[in-house]
Amino acid sequence: MITAEVDLKEMDTIILEIKGKVKQLREMSGGMQCVDRNCERILASLKMLELNICDVIEFLD
Repeated sequence: MITAEVDLKEMDTIILEIKGKVKQLREMSGGMQCVDRNCERILASLKMLELNICDVIEFLD
């Protein structure tokens, strides 16, 4: 079995940074539906990452 070192705290930080940037992009879109819709899709995917990574961090501390 192959194991790899994973820095969950760093992953958490990056996920939250991406989430902030996507929200910023959506705010500056001026209501462009193509941008807004894609941002919503990205945020939905990020939510799954949050559930799988970020929420686990709470139990590790």
